[in-house]
Order: sequence, then structure tokens, then C-alpha cells
Amino acid sequence: MAIDTKQFKDKIKQQNPNINLVPLLDVIFTIMIFLLVVLSQTPTSDLTQYSQDQISAKPTSSTGTSEYYLLPLNGLKKVTVNGVDYSDKIRNGAVAVHTRVMDEGQITMDSSTGTITIKSPEDLASIAVKSPASS
Repeated sequence: MAIDTKQFKDKIKQQNPNINLVPLLDVIFTIMIFLLVVLSQTPTSDLTQYSQDQISAKPTSSTGTSEYYLLPLNGLKKVTVNGVDYSDKIRNGAVAVHTRVMDEGQITMDSSTGTITIKSPEDLASIAVKSPASS
């Protein structure tokens, strides 16, 4: 029994090729996701060209003209300075904090309990916080 190769070749020539693009798209999307994750993890700029004051979000006396800065906290209930309660200074969920206290002291904000705890130098404890000015 002879094999008819001519009929087999003609049959193959008449068939249209099937190209499945789904695996190709899967690979492309996987590569895209990988690149997005990797590129988002690396810093986009060199931070050595900035001073520490420019990197920090904390205002200093040299970055503004005000003696006090507004310190808002959503749901603010309690403000303490060196262990003394100054909650009566809270207005509209904010308190004004002296610039030297921000520079020389330590401020801890806890939004889960609505508290601001300030450790200030002893000479600033009496003027560390005040009520924000009404607008």
C-alpha cells in the first residue's frame, strides 16, 4: 500500500493557519506588570541634591514667617505637652504649635486615638501650644 503524499500536501496547503494570541497577550501583560512593580520600587530622583529641610515636611522657623503652625488631626480629642493636658486649646480639630517646639521638640500624633503628645524644651512648655486663630 502506497502513501499518497501529494494528496496530503494539497490538504495542508488548503488549510488556514490558526494563530492563538491569548498566550502572547498573557506574556505581554505579565511583563508589563513586572516592569511596573519593579520601576515603582526604585527612587525616581537623587535625594542628595536636596537639603534635609527640603526633604522634611516639618516647617521650621526659617521656612515661614509665622510663630505658630497649625497642626490638624482628624478626630483630635487630646493634646498634652510634657504630660500636661492642653485639650482646651483644640479648635475645629486642630491646635497651633510653636515653631521652636516643632524644631527642638518631639511631636507624636495618633489618629486612632485622636491624641497629640508633645515633648518640648522646658522653657517653651508654657507657650508650646495655643488655640488656632479664628478666620
